[in-house]
Amino acid sequence: MKRSFLALAVAAGLFGGAAAAQAQTTILNASFDVGRELFVDINPAFQTYWKGKSGQDVTVEQSHAGTSKQARSILEGLQADVVTFNQATDITALEKGGAVKPGWQAAFPNGASPYYSFPAFLVRKGNPKGIKDWGDLARDDVQAVFPNPKTSGNARYTYLAAYAWALKANGGDQQKAQDFVKTVLSHVPVFDTGGRGATTTFVERETGDVLITFEAETRGIQKEYGDRGFEVVVPPTSLKADFPVAVVDKVADARGTAELARGYLDFLYQPAGQEILAEHFYRPTLAEVAAKHADQFPAITLATVDEVFGGWDKVNAEHFASGGILDTVFVNQ
Repeated sequence: MKRSFLALAVAAGLFGGAAAAQAQTTILNASFDVGRELFVDINPAFQTYWKGKSGQDVTVEQSHAGTSKQARSILEGLQADVVTFNQATDITALEKGGAVKPGWQAAFPNGASPYYSFPAFLVRKGNPKGIKDWGDLARDDVQAVFPNPKTSGNARYTYLAAYAWALKANGGDQQKAQDFVKTVLSHVPVFDTGGRGATTTFVERETGDVLITFEAETRGIQKEYGDRGFEVVVPPTSLKADFPVAVVDKVADARGTAELARGYLDFLYQPAGQEILAEHFYRPTLAEVAAKHADQFPAITLATVDEVFGGWDKVNAEHFASGGILDTVFVNQ
């Protein structure tokens, strides 16, 4: 229950800091579901960095959930000054809703993504089912655990990575790819709303044969639960998952925190921030930090959403819109 206790502690900090959030030296970061441990380390490091740079003592509060849920909450009034998400479409939703200014992807380097990961596998000790690649997930004797693609950006990457694998394995045949992901989805015993819920289902409830989540999460679990013998399986191919960030301009401008909010996101690109990201097994974008940690990151062939699916706008229209491909293969789930 280690991670459950930590989640409760972070939540308590969020609500306990509600009054302090009115001060201009306090910001709220709305982030992805499995990023709790990362920002427990990022935030105090940023506070030290900002104190040295500006002389200000600042506080960073956290909110964690599936990023689609986070985006909806912000549009409904959650006073988040910044977002650190795992999917660009959820920031685009904020842009369309007037919370984030157009051009947010050009506001920071690498399309406003300071780090990246990809869907990987976590299996039980000894890998008893011999799970090595995406095709194994369609076997009748394999139960895969990952959250609901309708509520979790994490799960959307899993869904798209499986779909991309099936397209390549079947010569681009769309129907065979849909049949494959439909089979995989039918083998998921429970769909949690976010990545941390899926981790709890696999690790603490001991449900399923393989957890599919970001590589960083698989390695974090393996490290934390060393006595359980979990094994990380990096498939030969996967789908690159960028982690985009943005200032929530509507909130930051109103609260007078725009400079602090931008400084916070800038810190994620600094060597100190990139080191912390690498220590938590997220792949850094700063070349010098990536080279320093190269031994801990196995080589893998990563496709992109643009290459395989023609970009997020097309993915949303064809796969995730009401009545789209996801709805077709998600029948009775």
